[in-house]
Amino acid sequence: MNQLKTVALLGLLSGVLVGLGYWLGGTGGALIGLIFAAATNLFSWYSSDKIALAAYQAQPIEPQQAPELYAMVEKLCQRANLPMPRLYVVPSPGANAFATGRDPNHAAVAVTQGIVQMLPPDELEAVIAHELSHVKNRDTLTQAVAATVAGGISYLAQVMQFGMMFGSRDRQGGNPLGALAAIILAPLAATVIQMAISRTREFEADAGAARLTGNPRALARALQRLEAGARQMPMRANPAFEPLLIINPFSGQFLSNLFATHPSTKARIENLLKIEQELAVK
Repeated sequence: MNQLKTVALLGLLSGVLVGLGYWLGGTGGALIGLIFAAATNLFSWYSSDKIALAAYQAQPIEPQQAPELYAMVEKLCQRANLPMPRLYVVPSPGANAFATGRDPNHAAVAVTQGIVQMLPPDELEAVIAHELSHVKNRDTLTQAVAATVAGGISYLAQVMQFGMMFGSRDRQGGNPLGALAAIILAPLAATVIQMAISRTREFEADAGAARLTGNPRALARALQRLEAGARQMPMRANPAFEPLLIINPFSGQFLSNLFATHPSTKARIENLLKIEQELAVK
């Protein structure tokens, strides 16, 4: 179901782009904007591991430095039929984790010092299984596609804005109110859809982790601990990289459902408990 939601949301995002391009008139500037957006996001996707790891000052760790962690990841990778990712530790007391990399052969998994100290082994295993599910599902590629299309929409909206400023007329007869609405609403709609895609990928990774470990309740407990920990000790992080993390790291921040990068912890736990019931029946 979440896969279908992701495809539908990507289609809707593309529809917004096509509609805005039609409004603008299919000009050469629109094509240049799309090429520019694609090139920018392709670079971001190709270098996503380096960018994210550098943003969090993640340090590589060797097997002899964390033998238990390495053994845990190796076991999960064997179950998931995935190559072993590079492992990193983030020097932060905040409890969190993320996966990055353009494909399973170039993946990296990073955990904070705080999450290793906070979670018992079964819950830490569930968190790592969640991150490996992101790798297996190629969610970095999905997010790159969404970012590319959203970038194209923002560029076209800027083209329309400059057109209004310098007195050009759009193909709809120069309706300034319609053009103004498109300039404001199209990027807003793109952001809302992009965040919705991020939330569906979190649900999918939770489900993948539950099935990989066979212990959905361990991830449910981990999410509860991580949310409580984020309230007490917010993680210093760049908001641009928030969608990568397993849980929102910012305490006391109001986020509406429309603009949240993650589903609510309550909704995630309820979904995990449903999966637990499904697994018990099988």
